[in-house]
Amino acid sequence: MSYYFSKTLSVPFEVAIEKVTAALGSKGFGVLTTIDVKATLKKKLDVDFRPYTILGACNPGFAYQALQKESRIGTMLPCNVIVQQTSEGTVEVSAVDPIASMQAIENPELGGIAGEVQALLKEVVDSLE
Repeated sequence: MSYYFSKTLSVPFEVAIEKVTAALGSKGFGVLTTIDVKATLKKKLDVDFRPYTILGACNPGFAYQALQKESRIGTMLPCNVIVQQTSEGTVEVSAVDPIASMQAIENPELGGIAGEVQALLKEVVDSLE
């Protein structure tokens, strides 16, 4: 089982970020964190890296349900979605598969929630153009 699903887009990097953020919003996810990996690596290690951003996406309703079932589930939240430039004008968007990440937790009550979140994240990725 793969731990992510992804799609390649033929758009500029910043346009991809906007599209992903809008698509997440349309499915009830907000972006809690934005990590600019390229800028962080430049600042901390003085190395050059391709445009690469990690978006910490959260659907509050599902997060609340999961927290009620498993008090330490916050260690697995939010759901990360990455946007990375693979070549000029080509960007890959990848989202974590919540079912794969929840397999590490021995709590069968999370399975349904993970399945619903997985379906929404797949819809987000599949809707991107």
